[in-house]
Amino acid sequence: MTRREFLMAMLGSGLLLTACGTEREPVDNFSKLEVKNLRQIITADPSTSRTIMFQADEPLSDPIIELQLDDTIRSIKAVDCSFDDDEHTHHQYSARIDNLKAGAAYKYRVVDGSARTDWHALKTADGNSFKALIFPDSQCADYGVWASVAMAAYEKNPDAEFFINVGDIVDNGEDRTQWQAWFDGAPFIDRIPFVPVMGNHETYNRQWEVREPVAYLKLFDVPSNNIAAFERYYYSFDRGDVHWIVLNTEPFAGLIDEQKSWLRADVEASDRKWRVVLLHRDVLQYRIIGRPERQEGISESGQDFMPLFDELGIDLVLSAHLHTYRNRGRIFNFERSEHGALYILTGLAGDVRYPIWIDHELDEYVAPQPETDNYLTLEASDDELVVKCYLPDGREIDRAVVTKPSE
Repeated sequence: MTRREFLMAMLGSGLLLTACGTEREPVDNFSKLEVKNLRQIITADPSTSRTIMFQADEPLSDPIIELQLDDTIRSIKAVDCSFDDDEHTHHQYSARIDNLKAGAAYKYRVVDGSARTDWHALKTADGNSFKALIFPDSQCADYGVWASVAMAAYEKNPDAEFFINVGDIVDNGEDRTQWQAWFDGAPFIDRIPFVPVMGNHETYNRQWEVREPVAYLKLFDVPSNNIAAFERYYYSFDRGDVHWIVLNTEPFAGLIDEQKSWLRADVEASDRKWRVVLLHRDVLQYRIIGRPERQEGISESGQDFMPLFDELGIDLVLSAHLHTYRNRGRIFNFERSEHGALYILTGLAGDVRYPIWIDHELDEYVAPQPETDNYLTLEASDDELVVKCYLPDGREIDRAVVTKPSE
């Protein structure tokens, strides 16, 4: 009798065996488990690991993640990482899954006692070619707009391996109803990992004052940066031959200087071919209609990081914050150049619009005006990175290609 025949026989008798031989109750005894915001979070190496997080309306007794590949089922204990914010207790759990097989199609579910969820897909990465979905600011007054943009993008790009939000995920970081609306608008987060970037709106409380971004830091268990004072504020991960660096542009005391030191060490320790930076606040400063005193130039974030990007050989920089799409081409030493990083301001994926900017001399392409929402894809291969910008209806409006100089 083969292992598969044996397991099928056990299923027929009402017993389900896990990979380690633990006896389970008969399948018919399971009831439906309701969880919220079931999500995959990016890890340092998504080809061999994944973080699963979820919430529940009431505390769970002893939740586990069951992970299945072929006839093998693993059980991974979920850690209680509940937190209080916005005068509410968020019952939340997280499970880190390691030792995954690259390029494998798993499925997983949450089990708590005799209750279980449905199965959900989990596919690990493999090779150097992949596609990522990229969303700019998604903050909204009506998150139905975000849901429309996000779902249109995912439906047209079902082969995307993970998705990114380049900050200002919500309009108010303490408002739990906005976080719920954002999760509701991206239901595919249970199928592909999420890559969050902290924006300034994640740091606001209900009184619109800057505070520690409690909800953001608790909701997304991103890879560790090993910096205790700023754990989860910034991080990096690898996918194929691309080293992704997620920076933080918020003015917390000591953050920028600490981050610069971390960035240099992080990049120097990487042997990947491509280096891509994600940061929220844009690197350029724009003139504003009706404010002649504001000058065109380089923003504070640009002054902080662009020289370091030049030094470290960054290939691509994706920013947000200004709610407009602008392709600047390559910039080096604050000037247009044939080398240096390609800089793209990613646009808007929500309903908060700022039609106030006067074009910058470094802008090479500006989205058609008046602007609508947009999203981007990044397709990586051995030879190039291709960034495409789309309107929600799938019409491509811009394309940029990053290549390496010939040896």
